[in-house]
Amino acid sequence: MTDIWNSIEQAAQAMSIWEVVAVALGIAYLLLAMKQSLWCWYAAFGSTAIFVWLFWDVSLVMESALNVYYLAMAVYGWWLWRSGAQQQELPIQSWGAKQHLLAIGAVILISLTSGYLLAENTSAALPYLDSFTTWGAVLTTWMVAKKVLENWLYWIVIDGVAIFLYIDRELYLTALLMAVYVVLVVIGWLQWLPLYKAQQSAESQSATLETPAAWQVGEKLP
Repeated sequence: MTDIWNSIEQAAQAMSIWEVVAVALGIAYLLLAMKQSLWCWYAAFGSTAIFVWLFWDVSLVMESALNVYYLAMAVYGWWLWRSGAQQQELPIQSWGAKQHLLAIGAVILISLTSGYLLAENTSAALPYLDSFTTWGAVLTTWMVAKKVLENWLYWIVIDGVAIFLYIDRELYLTALLMAVYVVLVVIGWLQWLPLYKAQQSAESQSATLETPAAWQVGEKLP
C-alpha cells in the first residue's frame, strides 16, 4: 500500500499544468452534466482537446484517437442540447430492455474482435479489457449526448473496469481519478432519476388533460 501511495505522489508531482487543466475540466464536465448544463460540453471539449495532444505526445495512439471521438461528441452533444434549449429542453429518455441488450451485445462483440486483433498483432497489455473500456466509452458518450438515463449505470461499469486496468499498468493517479468518476456518476444517476420520473409524470398528466373527456370515461364519440 505504501508503494502505491508513493507512486501516486510521484505521478502527481510529474503532472504538467496541462494534465491538471485536463483533469479539472473532465471533472467539471461530469458535475455540469449532472445539472444538465450546456456548459458541460465546453468543459468536455477543452478536456478532450488537451488529452488528444497529451496522449499523442507519449505515443498512446489509440487513446489519442478515442479523445478525437470525444472531441466530436462534445460538439454533437452541445448541438443537441443547444437545439433543445432554443425550442424545448431535450428530455431525458430511458431505454427498454431490447435496446440495452443490443447495445451491450454490440460492445461485447466489438470488444472481443478488437481484443483478439490486438492480442494477435500487438504487445498490448490486457487487450480485451482495454477494448471493452474503449468501446464502452464510445457508446456511453453517445448516450450522454442523447440524454439516455442509463448512461450513468454504464459509466459505473466502464470506470470500475478502468480502475483495475490502470492499477495493473501502475497508473495509480489515473486509477484514483476513475474512482472519483465512479462516485460522481453514482451521484449523477441519483440526480437524473427523480428528474426523469417527474418528467414522465408531467407528460402523463399532459396527455390526460389533452384526451377528450368522453374517451376518459369510455364513451364513444359521435
